[in-house]
Amino acid sequence: MGKSSLFDAVGGLPALQRIHKIFYDKVYEDPWLGKFFAGHEQVAIENRQTEFMAEKMGSKAKYPGKPLRQVHENMYISDELVALRSRLLRESLAEAGVADELAERWLRIDAAFAKQLVKPSVAEFYRDYSFAYKQRIIHPKPQG
Repeated sequence: MGKSSLFDAVGGLPALQRIHKIFYDKVYEDPWLGKFFAGHEQVAIENRQTEFMAEKMGSKAKYPGKPLRQVHENMYISDELVALRSRLLRESLAEAGVADELAERWLRIDAAFAKQLVKPSVAEFYRDYSFAYKQRIIHPKPQG
């Protein structure tokens, strides 16, 4: 018997939906990360993330959305912001009761996409950003 997909091992679509609800409740409440989602309906974001991760975890369904890099190209995302997001995801997986081994597999898949999102510096983001028709999104880390 072969190794099951992570999608099946965590409980399929219902589990991903439940975990992403927990996760995005935390994201939207966060004083820094939440700013990136202002004006976006949480349920829609949860659904897109569920579709995206379902495909990456081995579901037969294909993600119908835009490529990750394209969706985030106008956002200044730092390593620190990715680390915060990862911490919130880790907390959400634990809160949902996902077994440690499965949570680590999930986090490894999630972390693999960070290199597509992180910009080395604000200066490079401005220099390399070639989509002048889109508004740049930069939210400094809140003090305190």
